[in-house]
Amino acid sequence: MSDAAPESVWQQIRTILIAVLIALTIRAFIIEPFRIPSGSMFPTLLIGDHLFVNKFIYGPKVPFSDMRLPGLREPERGDIIVFTVARRGNDTFPADRHPEYSREEFVKRIVGLPGDRVEIQGSKVFINGVEMDVEPLSEAFTDPSGRELDVLRVAVDSKQYKILDDPNAYFRAPRPVTTVEEGRYLVLGDNRDHSKDSRVWGTVRKAEIKGPAFMLYWSWDFNDGWLELLNPLTWWKAEKRWDRIGTKLQ
Repeated sequence: MSDAAPESVWQQIRTILIAVLIALTIRAFIIEPFRIPSGSMFPTLLIGDHLFVNKFIYGPKVPFSDMRLPGLREPERGDIIVFTVARRGNDTFPADRHPEYSREEFVKRIVGLPGDRVEIQGSKVFINGVEMDVEPLSEAFTDPSGRELDVLRVAVDSKQYKILDDPNAYFRAPRPVTTVEEGRYLVLGDNRDHSKDSRVWGTVRKAEIKGPAFMLYWSWDFNDGWLELLNPLTWWKAEKRWDRIGTKLQ
């Protein structure tokens, strides 16, 4: 066998290794994919949406540490973010306060910034004593369980987005005013009455935020396990939402 054959094999291996290294670097510092598994962000995000997270804009996190490299800006009110929480069974906790529990990724929207005083009274949210601007729309959203939810438009800073309000939700008692600690953020789901968020488990430390979600790259009506993807019928039967692909998130 000539020396050219081993050299050719080594070149192919080296090319694959370089490609893998580039892909891992992009995932660690620039862009990471995320799949929506629940309806807590209806109507903005649907179950089966796949989105990209911009890990560069807040400053990418140095792997295996809490340090972040310099970013382009700080997290802003209204940003949709992907972040890490701690889980024990069905209970959720801020990841930094329970490092002994397993980890899971959530997606919610930032409502309270560090230092903000946030008060929640049912569907009304007050930031530093000022009620968030919410406008009822003449449209409804039906979730997978058949519930009809009212659609509202929120205007905050330079952003506008839609949230849901369940007129048949159980009584929502006013919550005490929460002052968001420095370096932390208060987050809510857009599906306000059906979201496990900061009202339940607390605030998010910046170090646990992966980045803001900025675009949908795929969307279909599928939420089963990864083994189902090995079945070609899954790809054929699942409804594809072609009109959502490439949608910019806000």
